[in-house]
Amino acid sequence: MIAPSQYRLGAAELEVLLAMARTGTLAGAGERLGVDASTVFRAIQRMERGLGQPLFERSRAGYRATDLAQALAEQAERVEAALEAARAATQAQPEQVTGTVRISTTDTLLHGLIAPALQQLQPRHPALAFELHASNELVSLTRRDTDIAVRATRRPPQHLVGRQLGMIRSALYAGASSPTLLSDVEAGRAAWITLDDAIPDHPSVRWRRKHFPRAQPAFRVNTALTVMELVGRGMGIGVLPIFLAGHRSELRPLTGSLADCETQLWLLTHPESRHLRRIAAVYGHLAETVQLP
Repeated sequence: MIAPSQYRLGAAELEVLLAMARTGTLAGAGERLGVDASTVFRAIQRMERGLGQPLFERSRAGYRATDLAQALAEQAERVEAALEAARAATQAQPEQVTGTVRISTTDTLLHGLIAPALQQLQPRHPALAFELHASNELVSLTRRDTDIAVRATRRPPQHLVGRQLGMIRSALYAGASSPTLLSDVEAGRAAWITLDDAIPDHPSVRWRRKHFPRAQPAFRVNTALTVMELVGRGMGIGVLPIFLAGHRSELRPLTGSLADCETQLWLLTHPESRHLRRIAAVYGHLAETVQLP
């Protein structure tokens, strides 16, 4: 390819390129842009002809961005952030914070920490709206699938802006009405409720397999909230985060904090997004409000 010397990329072209880089498919990019896949395809072709270089390599997994496309996508993110900040400045009064903030976290963190914090924030910024994604799957900040992520991890991605909010500590619990004792657990006479299949690398799963390798779960569930619900009903024992279970009257701890289950709680966002007013307001509030010892 030979690039015409007068070809210049515009904001519209960068928007298409960024959508493709984030989604990796024509259909996904089209959905983000509100156009059909063929429109995206033609736009990418025009850019490649104008630049004289390929921007994406097609594979079975979709479209992979070349080094040039990745470099342009980084610049496009800066343009996107600047445009969004400019639009927000024209739509809001100086004291107002408006727009939608997308937050990704797990079910336990959402119900135990994030929702109470947002309940405090909402009256201060009534024009803010929230999209809350509660899942054990990691939602990508790099592709801007979310604005803020709150995650339990010891190794947050280095390309993100983050703040550690404390340590998540867990203990082994039984139902308050259950006669189960720690000696019953040690003797193999307790029914386990676990996350084995849903999150096989979860700290609670690793701890049980290390200390009780012969224990066979009676219930395998896909969320920690379900573990808590079944334990509270007296249906078995389970490892639960202390911040969530510690104040529940239907639960009774069988152990103190389990050192092998400790992990860090991180508040994360993308460096190009952190200065946007709506994201900065929510990020700052969560950083001040959500604190674990």
